[in-house]
Amino acid sequence: MVTLVVATTTDPASIGPAAALLAMAGWQPGPSFQGIRSFVNGEVRLLEHDNSIVKEDHLDKRWAEFTSEGVDEIIFLSRHSAVSNRPALTLHPIGVPHLCEGDVPPQGGKPGWAAPPSPRIGPWLKLLKRIAESRGLVPEFEVTLEATHHGPETNKPAMFVEIGSTEEYWGRKDAANVIALLVWEGLGLGGGTSVGSWSSKKDKEKVLLGIGGGHYVPRHMDIIWKDGVWVGHLLSGYSLPMEDPTHSKVEINAQGIGGTWREAIKVSFEATKAAFPGGDILAHLDHKSFKSWQKNAITAYLGEQNIKIGKPADFC
Repeated sequence: MVTLVVATTTDPASIGPAAALLAMAGWQPGPSFQGIRSFVNGEVRLLEHDNSIVKEDHLDKRWAEFTSEGVDEIIFLSRHSAVSNRPALTLHPIGVPHLCEGDVPPQGGKPGWAAPPSPRIGPWLKLLKRIAESRGLVPEFEVTLEATHHGPETNKPAMFVEIGSTEEYWGRKDAANVIALLVWEGLGLGGGTSVGSWSSKKDKEKVLLGIGGGHYVPRHMDIIWKDGVWVGHLLSGYSLPMEDPTHSKVEINAQGIGGTWREAIKVSFEATKAAFPGGDILAHLDHKSFKSWQKNAITAYLGEQNIKIGKPADFC
C-alpha cells in the first residue's frame, strides 16, 4: 500500500514544493501513465501532471489499476486564494457534500460527495506550524485549517496542503521548502516515524466533526490545537444550506426546514467515520454562527442520527 502525493505543473504553489521534495534523497523515476509522471521513494509515489489539480479524479483507482499497488491515502499540493491576500499555509479535507445531483461543482468533485478526511490533518497542522516557525515564516504566514471544499473526487483519505494567498507567495521558495519538509517528515521519508497515522490502537480517541462557522473554522481551531484531538470534516456555514422557515406563510417546524444541510452532515459524518474506524466522533458546533432555529434543527438532526455532540471540555 502506498501514499500518493500529487502536484501539477500549472500551479507554482504545487510544483514548487514538489520540486523541493524531489531534491531530497531517495527518489527514483517511476512509471508514467496517462500523461502523468511519477517518482518513487519507499512507500510514497509523487505524481506530477499538467492539468488542474481539482480535475484529475480517481487517481487512487487509476494508479492501482496501472501498477497493481493499493493506495492508502492521497495528499494534494496546491495554491490557496483568499480575498484577504494574507500569506498562509493551510490544510483541509475535500468534498462538496452540500451540492445536489445536477449541480456543477465550481472546483471539481461530485455533488453529495466527501472523501474520507486524512487522519494526518490535525497532527500535520501542528507539525506545519513547528516547521514554519523554525524557518522564520511565522508570523508573516498564518498556519491554519480550511473548511471542507472542492475536488478532485477520490475514495481514499485525502487532504490538500496549500500555500496562499496570492501569486506573490505561491512561488516563494521558502514556503515551498516548508511544505516539502512537512511531507518529508510527516511521511517518515527521512527515516523517522510518520506523523498522523491512524490505527486500531487509537480506538475511542476523540475525532472532531466541525459544524458551522466561517471558512477558516476559528472556533473549531481552538479545540484542534489541543493535544490528542483528531480532525474530521469541517463544514462551514456555506456548506449547510438551510431554508429560513420565517419566509414561509405556513408555520413550519425544524423537521420541515429545507436545504441540503442534512445530507451534508450525514455524508461528512460517514466519511469521517470511515477515516477513523473505532474513533469517538463528536460533532462540535460553532454556536455563535447559527440563528436559534438553525441550531435547534441541527441539534435535533444530530440526535436523530445518533451523532454525539461535544463541548470544548469533551475534547480534553
